[in-house]
Amino acid sequence: MTATTVLSTDIHQYCTMFVGDLALGVEIGLVQEIVRHMDMTPVPLSPPAVVGLINLRGQIVTAIDLRRRLGLEPAPEGHQPVHVVIRIDGRAVSVLADRIGDVVTTTAPADAVPDTLAPEVRHLVAGVHQLDDRLLLKLDAAAAIDSARLWAAPRDEQ
Repeated sequence: MTATTVLSTDIHQYCTMFVGDLALGVEIGLVQEIVRHMDMTPVPLSPPAVVGLINLRGQIVTAIDLRRRLGLEPAPEGHQPVHVVIRIDGRAVSVLADRIGDVVTTTAPADAVPDTLAPEVRHLVAGVHQLDDRLLLKLDAAAAIDSARLWAAPRDEQ
């Protein structure tokens, strides 16, 4: 009989996306799918970050604009965002990103969120990973789609 040594290593995989200059990562296990731009149906009297509903093969999914959640300027006119559909607690929600990145794998635990991040960004980030070429912000997906936080955001002109 041969003895086998098993090394315990935590592997973290993130689906990366870009919103403005920010590189965000969401845990790969939360991602249901990635969909190119789809027409959205506006929702009257919704929070500013809720930009509409999409019909995903018969499933109605709320679309949340990460630019608005993060306090960033609107995307340039004509820009078509990407839907990153995440599933939390059995509920699918689309978060809109400017573009999708790669799947990033790391074994290092996330570092603390730096104080230098803007407050609008900091409250949606659960940690950071220093990659070779950029800082990856670990998106707190539950906070990003939390309805109480969506309603607490100041309303702007729609």
